Amino acid sequence: MATDERQLQDLVSIGPAMLHDFKLLGIQTVGQLARRNPEKLYERLCAITGQAQDICCLDAFRAAVAQARDPLLPVEQCSWWYWSRKRKHTLGEEKGAR
Repeated sequence: MATDERQLQDLVSIGPAMLHDFKLLGIQTVGQLARRNPEKLYERLCAITGQAQDICCLDAFRAAVAQARDPLLPVEQCSWWYWSRKRKHTLGEEKGAR
């Protein structure tokens, strides 16, 4: 399915709460999402809401942006928990390097 044909709600790991977050962030299409940076989306959402969001929200943004950019993304990488494990692994490596 081409990027322009997919809807945000078609993406894996995207439910009503994330759709609401996308609306707050002004993202209405998969094409718009594909051009965004997940970390910046997370930071902007925290600023808009005036509070720190659960860090798993960043993982969901990473999953969504990856899917938006690659319609053939491996199924495992479409789930937010793939990105959560990757983030935790990277944090563990950074702590070990100190």
